[in-house]
Amino acid sequence: MDNISSNISSVKDSDFFGLHFDNSFSELPDKFYSKVNPTPVESPKLFAFNNLLARQIGIDFLDTDSGIKAQIFSGNILPQGSDPLSTVYAGHQFGGYVPQLGDGRAILIGEVVGQDGQRWDIQLKGAGLTPYSRAGDGRSALGPVIREYILSEAMNALGIKTTRALAAVTTGQNVVRESKKPGGIFTRVALSHIRVGTFEYFSNKRDIKSVTTLADYTIKRLYPECLDADNKYISFYKSVLKSQADLVAKWMSLGFIHGVMNTDNMSISGETIDYGPCAFLDEYNPRKVFSSIDYQGRYAYGNQGEIAQWNLARLGQALLPLIHENQDKAVSIIEEALTEFGHFFEDKWLKLMLLKIGIQDQQESDSKLLGQLLNLMQKNGVDFTLCFRLLSDVIDLNAEPLDHLCEFGNLFGAESEIHEWVKKFNNRLANSGNSTENIVDLMNSVNPKYIPRNHIVEEVIKQAENNDDYTLFNEFLNILQNPFEEQIGYDGYAKKPSPDQLVKQTFCGT
Repeated sequence: MDNISSNISSVKDSDFFGLHFDNSFSELPDKFYSKVNPTPVESPKLFAFNNLLARQIGIDFLDTDSGIKAQIFSGNILPQGSDPLSTVYAGHQFGGYVPQLGDGRAILIGEVVGQDGQRWDIQLKGAGLTPYSRAGDGRSALGPVIREYILSEAMNALGIKTTRALAAVTTGQNVVRESKKPGGIFTRVALSHIRVGTFEYFSNKRDIKSVTTLADYTIKRLYPECLDADNKYISFYKSVLKSQADLVAKWMSLGFIHGVMNTDNMSISGETIDYGPCAFLDEYNPRKVFSSIDYQGRYAYGNQGEIAQWNLARLGQALLPLIHENQDKAVSIIEEALTEFGHFFEDKWLKLMLLKIGIQDQQESDSKLLGQLLNLMQKNGVDFTLCFRLLSDVIDLNAEPLDHLCEFGNLFGAESEIHEWVKKFNNRLANSGNSTENIVDLMNSVNPKYIPRNHIVEEVIKQAENNDDYTLFNEFLNILQNPFEEQIGYDGYAKKPSPDQLVKQTFCGT
């Protein structure tokens, strides 16, 4: 470890490149976390760093040696002002309650405030053992680090609220999963790491004082507009419900499957968090599951709205004593809010899906038109992303029968029903009052050409693990930053997988 000591001494008196901490979570009572330092690694090597995000959160590493950055973002060097800790939480995992989980391989280094006044957590994933590691090793294999880096940055570019990727390093050490794998550490940036399971942990201990402390802290940090409400806790709960309805509707409009929507994987901030066995749909199927551990299909693509509502009911249970002193009244308020969630989610999902077929002025019959397309997609195993992206190619506001449906029609093979649907589709658009150009622009702004397709992500991981080659990683990541724009020479990244490229299962990585 002599090289680590020398690197630490070489930068210990610096200002750490604008990395000034303003920690607030560590000021909560120590029952909310355990103080723990990252476990050093022998030879960290930086392979990804997000300079744009770094500047957004108020730090400047542009002129910094990659070796120093590797030491910092492996946890070998702890910046002045950091206050490392791992948070405790509980969670319902696949419907069963686990009374204590917590950050088993993640260490929150501290919080920074960006130039816009926004507060951000900086967390290292795979940084070593914590008091919550249980039977784990506190480390991460390189594959999950790469997956989370690509997925979180792609989701951000797609306009979905998400945790972000700041840095990624290899550790120079292997971890053992189903076999030996190269290790990695991922630096995650988030609005917060407070989860539904954080509230459950204290609620199920009947520690109402801590639930109140946590709620007050969360409101002040994430939902300050609730402070002026007649009952800030009711307002807070409804705000969380709305943020989650919005988030999951957006997931589904883009074909995203989270994979493990346990309550410990649902962030109170409304960010997508914990990219484990997540994936994007290839062929459309509401029952589609990728996760290797989701044996019953609990977290299938089409179930995600209902699961979000179920998870939020668990949050409501935790907040009951704060909602109203009369428990029956509190339960009634929570139930009413959950009903509102259902309506808001359905409305949001329908609005987003109608935009994908060029409809802004929603009419009563539009849901039927959309449903017919989705049924045909499922019947014919049509690629979700390609279908909506190519749909704009068959717009004909004269509503004349189309003898040739180009690439769009080829997705459905010899299916004659799609011709009939296209005629209905064009009739509907002809009555919208919009020009073809405006409709195409709208559709191309919400239907991406490029998504983090599962087979390409797997190939990126394979090249990195086997050859220490990040050429494909960098190229793919760059393409995904502009998912809605045509990028000349990169059509291969937009193609659906061939049968031998299909990814049928994804894995958690822990």
